Amino acid sequence: MTVAAQDLLETPDPHGAFPRLTREQLDALCPTGERRPVRPGEVLYAQGECSPDWYVVLSGKVAIQHREGDETRTVRVHGPGRFLGELGLLEGQPSFFSAVAAESGEVLVVPVGELKRLVAGDPVLGDLILRAYLVRRALIIGSGDGLRIVGSCYSPDTRRLLEFVARNRLPYRLDDLDQDRGAEALLRRLGVTVDQTPVVVLPGAGVLRNPSNAELARAVGLRHQEPRAGVRDMLVVGAGPGGLAAVVYAASEGLATAAFDAVAAGGQAGTTSRIENYLGFPSGISGAELAERSVIQAAKFGVLVDVPGEARTLAPRGGLYAIGFDDGIEVVTRTVIIATGARYRRLAVPRLEYLEGTCVYYAATPEEARQCRADPVAVVGGGNSAGQAAVFLAGSSPVVHLLVRGGDLGENMSRYLVDQVRRHPRIRVHLHTEVREIAEDGKAMSAVEVEDNRTHERNRLVARALFVFIGAAPHTRWLSGHIALDADGFVLTGADAGAFQVAGISRAPLPLETSSPGVFAVGDVRHGSVKRVASAVGEGAMAVRLVHEHLAQER
Repeated sequence: MTVAAQDLLETPDPHGAFPRLTREQLDALCPTGERRPVRPGEVLYAQGECSPDWYVVLSGKVAIQHREGDETRTVRVHGPGRFLGELGLLEGQPSFFSAVAAESGEVLVVPVGELKRLVAGDPVLGDLILRAYLVRRALIIGSGDGLRIVGSCYSPDTRRLLEFVARNRLPYRLDDLDQDRGAEALLRRLGVTVDQTPVVVLPGAGVLRNPSNAELARAVGLRHQEPRAGVRDMLVVGAGPGGLAAVVYAASEGLATAAFDAVAAGGQAGTTSRIENYLGFPSGISGAELAERSVIQAAKFGVLVDVPGEARTLAPRGGLYAIGFDDGIEVVTRTVIIATGARYRRLAVPRLEYLEGTCVYYAATPEEARQCRADPVAVVGGGNSAGQAAVFLAGSSPVVHLLVRGGDLGENMSRYLVDQVRRHPRIRVHLHTEVREIAEDGKAMSAVEVEDNRTHERNRLVARALFVFIGAAPHTRWLSGHIALDADGFVLTGADAGAFQVAGISRAPLPLETSSPGVFAVGDVRHGSVKRVASAVGEGAMAVRLVHEHLAQER
């Protein structure tokens, strides 16, 4: 082994991404797989392929390599006791790296299905593996390896793809045609013209020319096979915390369940950098990790969340419901869980849409933080999402301006978060403040012009990025007039929905049931919801219990 490879083997692992299994753990694993000798140069799995197996190194060493064009570099070397792969192995995604034996040795080959059962069933070893995979995915996202998107950051299609991969926590790197000198040379090497951009270079060197979100999702394993024929017991539309909870509980209880989300699993909570008041996680949990754990848990019970899958229509059909999706798919089901959440509200500011995705954001994840690191930023909003974003961004930005329209920071923000915001030396709180204009320097943002809504005095704050968290409007247009809504478009449930006729008999809706029998709503889309992750999860679980009650009444 070379000195460089030895250095990669001994690199410190402060986050637990590369744990070494104990002898007892290895002995317990061996019956689940097959021991196999390997020779130097043998490829265990290749970049761009979906591996059917999980590998544990028993002896010798395995190099993890990344190929880009004609150049291959070694990213890390695993020795005895280490296991290979990352989060995509559990989710059926193509690998971002190749695994090649660096010297003679022996590996344990375990089918991925057995690995999934292990992760779901062994609380100690399973959590060790899952935690390592989550951290590895975060490290890959920060490394610039993974998908390669080539296009102009000012192109709407480029911004669309960037938002999609970021929301789905896919590693990527942007080669910006407006800033990167090598981007056009790369296009020539790929045989792609500028008018065909943006393009996505896949881990296996495949190229997608201006793909739709659905095309990209299929290529990276997010969109699965077309739904099988037949009637479902339950269809979950939307995979935020409430929808994911409904999927897990329904599937674990034997209901034939399908689930779709228009953008990404996790919903609005999935864009939250850290949730610190969720029961059972005293040190907090990121929305992305909560979503990933929930998706894997749902897969354990046989339900895959399909992304993207945007519902367009809901229609009653002989005691059942037919849900039509944007790609022409139709799913027929006995009951429906509406968990479509809400879309982000936009500021009434000139030229805002031209800056979205480049310096105006509606989420504060590591991806956005990486793009504006070391620059002053502004956060708009007075709720928990805005407070969490401000604290997270202050970890890397020198100054975070928190712009609050009201006069009391604690009116819509949890007390623990108010204390964190007030104590943080890099956060400057501006009450009674509204954004009136975004100042630009060329094509980049340089400052925000704000106004005191009491005195109407204006001021300019230096900021290179603007994060907007001012609430959301419910995503309910697809309900086609079959479900009663309040004046703001939120779904009415329970006593608010009014009585309806079932088999000629009038009855009141069950809690969380809408004006149509067997159709339930949970989370932010529901009128009167609490707008908290824990309450949405509780509603998702409760809705499944009510689905059982509805089906029993039908029988």
